[in-house]
Amino acid sequence: MSLYTAEEGANLRHVTAMFEQVLNALDADAVDRFISADYIQHNQGVGEGTEPLKALLRHIRAETPEAVHDVKRLFADGDHVIVHYHVRRWPGDLGWAVVDIFRLADGMIVEHWDVVQPLPETSPNPIGPF
Repeated sequence: MSLYTAEEGANLRHVTAMFEQVLNALDADAVDRFISADYIQHNQGVGEGTEPLKALLRHIRAETPEAVHDVKRLFADGDHVIVHYHVRRWPGDLGWAVVDIFRLADGMIVEHWDVVQPLPETSPNPIGPF
């Protein structure tokens, strides 16, 4: 028995596929299959809409083609999907702990927020971020 509604399950599958086909593939050309043209971006380091996101993906692919977005957990709540994951730019990179919040409408991502925490080499807390 699923804990999610049919809509939530579809939203989880859509965001999971976006991570696989866009973020991990670093494929800017796949953005339009997952993200609405009138996408609202709340990340302060990326411009509004899909074109700045595509440009960022092309830059990342050119600079760090081995980058990975290692999803640790996903949650759905109505039209929102929350993803907790580990970004690493190259093998051995400590990277960042990231939480993305996506809002979906009509089967497409229409809005995005994120929180990014760089991972330190040492920490007073023995419990890892994942």
